[in-house]
Amino acid sequence: MLVSDVMTAFPAYIRLGATIRRAAEMVSVSEVGHLMVLDHDGRFVGSLSEEDVVRAMLPGFGDVTAAGGTLADAFRIFLERGRALADRVIDPLVVRDAATVRPADDLARAAIVMIDRGIRRLPVVDDGALVGTLSRADLCRAVIYHS
Repeated sequence: MLVSDVMTAFPAYIRLGATIRRAAEMVSVSEVGHLMVLDHDGRFVGSLSEEDVVRAMLPGFGDVTAAGGTLADAFRIFLERGRALADRVIDPLVVRDAATVRPADDLARAAIVMIDRGIRRLPVVDDGALVGTLSRADLCRAVIYHS
């Protein structure tokens, strides 16, 4: 079985230069944990996870203790950082060396890459173009419907 047999053909994506606010909106609306990132020519350049976005807004331990050290202080700083970063571009947060698979790759190979590297969603790239994604849920569907 091939990656193309079970991949998601219309992945959630965002373009370089988009704001962190837009990325947060996209993650929220699309309900996926990873956005695929394209350049202005539509070529795949990397991925951006919801964890990357949240991590950018998280306060450091020193920031929290300097502000009083409570959970309320931490949450206030988190919100302040979120507001301060909202209009910055996503480009520094993009993981550019993301593992990828091709549509013609064997599904078992892709599954091994995902499990060995702890990846929840792999970009499916063909000649530099994003053509889909492969998630762990896609792998589960393959087992259910193609076994």
